[in-house]
Amino acid sequence: MARRPELLQRLGAVVKVPIAIVPDDMPHAFLLSLDNDKSSVEICDKDQITRAKAVVRAPFLVLLGLLDGTYDADALFFTRDLKIEGRTEHVLALRNTLEEADLTPGEFFGLSGRPAQWMNGFSGTLLDKAKRLAGNGSRNASSMEQGGQR
Repeated sequence: MARRPELLQRLGAVVKVPIAIVPDDMPHAFLLSLDNDKSSVEICDKDQITRAKAVVRAPFLVLLGLLDGTYDADALFFTRDLKIEGRTEHVLALRNTLEEADLTPGEFFGLSGRPAQWMNGFSGTLLDKAKRLAGNGSRNASSMEQGGQR
């Protein structure tokens, strides 16, 4: 946020509204809090997201694919591979801001230099492997390939 303050301005009312990002296939969740003074992404147990005003749920690879633009959120929402609970307007504002910002996974996590390159490469490799697995009959990956890919 320090490098891209215009993103906070674009978010408007979403600033200071905690949003939980919950990978269905992992034991933890991410609690995203955006603020002019201190933005954070907190890793927590799934039962600790009660203060979130909105929740985004999907398998981890789907969430990663949404972040880097591999998958289309609207298509995944309608195929029910992506679930949104609570204040959907906040999730929509966040999604629109992230799309406009065109952030890489490394930038999203506040990384730069070699760590950002590592994160970008790692997420690309992970998504490539998931796409190959999609051909092996996974329902979620299959629907992502058919309806969710841009």
